[in-house]
Amino acid sequence: MVELRLLVAAAVILGFLFSTSQSLRFELQSGHTKCIVEDMKANAMTVGKYSVVNPDEGQPLPPSHKLTVRVTSSHGNSHHYSELVESGQFAFQALEAGDYMACFWAPDHKPPTTLTIEFDWKTGVAAKDWSNVAKKGSVDVMELELKKLFDTVTSIHEEMTYLREREEEMQDLNRATNAKMAWLSFLSLFICLSVAGLQWWHLKTFFQKKKLI
Repeated sequence: MVELRLLVAAAVILGFLFSTSQSLRFELQSGHTKCIVEDMKANAMTVGKYSVVNPDEGQPLPPSHKLTVRVTSSHGNSHHYSELVESGQFAFQALEAGDYMACFWAPDHKPPTTLTIEFDWKTGVAAKDWSNVAKKGSVDVMELELKKLFDTVTSIHEEMTYLREREEEMQDLNRATNAKMAWLSFLSLFICLSVAGLQWWHLKTFFQKKKLI
């Protein structure tokens, strides 16, 4: 039992390392845009929710406190779009690996207003709703922890595979860049030697015509 608890604790810690959960509050001035980028691997699950903070608790939210939200992939594919809303949420599975961008835009107002936005973005294991898993599966606490452990280990394995692929891509890029730089160096050396040879031939011809040599 103690060993199992230690494994679960270690898996939870690793889950925090290999899964992302961004919960933040930021300010957005009217007429401006703010974007938040999240690096995701293919087939990773992600959920997010956002809301405009009411500056006067107990009072209706001012009409000026609206925002437009768009979530896109690095290839420009749109996964979520809401226009002039006070709050919203999104959930999708990443089709391709890369950077995913959530952009918030507030309409321009005179005089300018500043919106405070709460944004919670989770990916990977952190994006799963474990309470629903427990209810649907009718499992006890230990079985739920084992499910979390299994999903965390799977996520770590997928993350390591993804990082290995990215490392191979970077190595291929470095090799291609080094090869191009080598060819460029040889070409530059050839051009310099050719120019030096032409200058030497021109000077020799000039001095011969002037009967200096």
